[in-house]
Amino acid sequence: MNEAPAGAQPVTDSSFRTALGRFVTGVTVVTCRVAGVDHAMTANSLTSVSLDPPLVLVCVEHDTRFHEAILAAGVWGVSVLDESARGTASWFATRGRPLVGQLDPVAHHRSASTGVALIDAALAWLDVRTVSVHPGGDHSVVIGEVIGLRVAEEPGAALTFYRGGYGSVD
Repeated sequence: MNEAPAGAQPVTDSSFRTALGRFVTGVTVVTCRVAGVDHAMTANSLTSVSLDPPLVLVCVEHDTRFHEAILAAGVWGVSVLDESARGTASWFATRGRPLVGQLDPVAHHRSASTGVALIDAALAWLDVRTVSVHPGGDHSVVIGEVIGLRVAEEPGAALTFYRGGYGSVD
């Protein structure tokens, strides 16, 4: 059994990142399309908010090109990645990758209802319409209503993120 900590550590960027790195999360790619250009980012900050209506949230850093895009798009997609998508997750987490053609090396399809790109190597896919945006420090908390979804018929293991690295859980 783990013992309780003797005293609190100072909250620094590093200690905060380390502490939250001990929380296992799933990995998603969030996508949107603005003026015919696809935008995408890897996110492990996706959270369900409500069942009625079905709401999810994602946190998007202000200093990314995806931030402006998701605010402008109004609709977005979420692909809940399977374990085979480690390379995809790393690619869409890479700062400075080319915007035009960034989806070319990744197997994907278009949502019939929103037209956003969805990653093929996923366990579930969500079509989302933004309902509100809230400030959250250096991020915006984007809340959306799930207006469509699909789940994989034979799901494999989920891609996870823990202590700064990818793993999986079945």
